[in-house]
Amino acid sequence: MTKIKLCGLTRVCDIEAVNEAQPDYVGFVFANSKRRITPREAFGLKELLDDKIQTVGVFVDETIDQILDICSIGIIDFIQLHGQENATYMERLQKESGKPVIKAVRVRSREDIKAAEKLNCNYLLLDAFSDKSAGGTGETFDWKVVDAVQKPFFLAGGLNSGNILQAMSAVKPFGVDISSGVESDGFKDRGKILEIVRLIRSV
Repeated sequence: MTKIKLCGLTRVCDIEAVNEAQPDYVGFVFANSKRRITPREAFGLKELLDDKIQTVGVFVDETIDQILDICSIGIIDFIQLHGQENATYMERLQKESGKPVIKAVRVRSREDIKAAEKLNCNYLLLDAFSDKSAGGTGETFDWKVVDAVQKPFFLAGGLNSGNILQAMSAVKPFGVDISSGVESDGFKDRGKILEIVRLIRSV
C-alpha cells in the first residue's frame, strides 16, 4: 500500500484533520518557508498527534547539531534534507541521530535520479526542479523519467486529488508527499486532506 505523507503542518486544526484522516507521516518544516515552524511549536503539535502517525522534520543545509537537538526532544522520527548535504554529512547525521534520512532530489532528468541513488540515505524524495526553491514548488515533473528506481522513494511535486491516482499508477512510488495539494488559501484544508487520503487508500 502506498504510504501517505502530508507536509507543512502548522496549526492545531491541521493536527486534528490528520488525526481524522490517518496518513502514515506528517512533515514539520524547519527550513525557510511560508510553512516554517519553530521546534517549540512543532513539539506542541507533536503532543497532539496520534501516536500511529510518524513525523518528518524538513531541513535545508541546517547544522547537524541543530537537527540533533530537535531529534533529542522527540519531535521527529525521520529527517528530510532539501539542501546541498553531502555523503559525509548524511552519514554522520544517521549515525548520531539514529533516524532514517530522506534526501530530496530536484528532478530534471533520469540522470538526476540515478546519481541520487548512490547517496547513503534511506529514502529519496523526487520533486520538481526549481532554481529558485529547494522544494515545495507545487508543480509536477515528467514522471516518465522515473524508471526502475532502486531505493524506496516518495513522489512529490504538484500532487492533488485530481492527479494522485494517475501519479501512483505511472510511477508506483513507496510513498507520496503532498503539501499545497491539500491547501486552500495557503492553509491546510480538512476536506482536501480527507479526500486525498480516501482516494489513495481506495487503490
